[in-house]
Amino acid sequence: MSTTRSATQRPTQFGTAPDPDTVTSRHQTAILAIVCISYFMVILDNSIIFTGLPSIQAAMDLSPTGLTWVQDAYTLVFGGLLLISARAGDIVGRRRMFMIGLVLFGAASFLVGIAPFSWWLIAARAVQGIGAAILATSSLALLTASFADGRERARAVAAYGAVAGIGASAGLVVGGVLADLISWRAGFLLNVPIGIVMLLASRRYLVGRELTERGRFDVPGAILATLGMTGLVYAVIESAESSWTSPTTIVPLLVGVVLLAAFVVNESRVAQPIMPLRLFADRRRTGAYLVRMLYLGAMIGFFFFTTQYLQDALGFSPLQAGFAFLPMSGVNFMVAVLVNRVIGRFGTTATLIAGVAFTLVGMAWLSQITASSSYVGAVALPMVLIGIGQGLAFAPMTSAGIAGVAAGDAGAASGVINTFHQLGSALGLSVVTAVGVAVTPSGASGATAVVARAGGALAAGSGLLVLALILVVVLIARRPAA
Repeated sequence: MSTTRSATQRPTQFGTAPDPDTVTSRHQTAILAIVCISYFMVILDNSIIFTGLPSIQAAMDLSPTGLTWVQDAYTLVFGGLLLISARAGDIVGRRRMFMIGLVLFGAASFLVGIAPFSWWLIAARAVQGIGAAILATSSLALLTASFADGRERARAVAAYGAVAGIGASAGLVVGGVLADLISWRAGFLLNVPIGIVMLLASRRYLVGRELTERGRFDVPGAILATLGMTGLVYAVIESAESSWTSPTTIVPLLVGVVLLAAFVVNESRVAQPIMPLRLFADRRRTGAYLVRMLYLGAMIGFFFFTTQYLQDALGFSPLQAGFAFLPMSGVNFMVAVLVNRVIGRFGTTATLIAGVAFTLVGMAWLSQITASSSYVGAVALPMVLIGIGQGLAFAPMTSAGIAGVAAGDAGAASGVINTFHQLGSALGLSVVTAVGVAVTPSGASGATAVVARAGGALAAGSGLLVLALILVVVLIARRPAA
């Protein structure tokens, strides 16, 4: 990209950046739409897979282990590349990385949609994970760089946070509808035209801060972060298949921990780290990262086990299961639209506390399900509370994660947020699954086993939300000593 300066550009240590007034008047709405739609595509894809898995298994004649890798191949690559892709955006340019992510994600989605063999499908899902890691980190970094700190950025981050919640729940509805009425492939092929439109719009409207000089890539840090994260995520995945005491879990876990410890040491010594440790110097940001990890751990368990309960215990079809999430999706959307006004009136911290609390009450209520429970009383009404909570929580959670971050650390901060997001999903699902399996009576099968597993897992998710609420109060809400 040319570094020629124009009247609408100003020099920075990171190349050139758009003049804030020019961006505000001409492109901010377009930038917000492009970033949110693209991020929505990634989040939607994360959850659309759940209702499509039974159809994929039947179409590809996959074993249970093979079916697991349809999701795990994506998760492993996505989690392993988050930090490196975030820093790459700071160095080679966020706009450029964002567009590369769109191309990779769209192309991989097409390959998934036409996959004739299981190995093709799994490999294409891994490539999707690469594109998703780039899009997830560069999207938030673009918002941070394009909107000045204050009211405008708060509104942009609120929209971004709302997308995270709405996309996750909407994916279950969309996935169920498409899998039942058309094919499981349709959900992936849908990404192709959306990606093309977003790519064309990006070329016109996105102006990223492009690094053309003075940027050094931390190669040792990149290797340590990627391999360490991959080892950790793989261990979590493997623990669900084997156990936490299995050598196939312990070895990658120990390797991952050692490599990540070496990564932290490396980051404390290099001039331009992938993950600046100064991001953790602020108590509110550290709290936001940890709360996000716990919150996402609870929510991924909610989606995973509630879907199974609806289909295997209540007898819902994939289409019915998808629509069964509408009470949550609808309320989530309405609250997310209004969340910026709520934050303006009550403050970021109070809104976050209310969001986590509503989610906790809804999750605890839902954990009381039985084989004879009614959908309305035992599922739909708790979903309303969870929808309110999710609509309130994501925007202030994201805002706290980037509070006070310098422009040069925008990509790194986005990488940390998304890393804790992904780690929370992987670790949380493993934890709640382990609890669900542990409380299931020996010899139980069919609907009885599903209900016991789901109830135990949702109760464990409620425990994670209790911890999240405590951290919000202790680390985010508590005022620093004078």
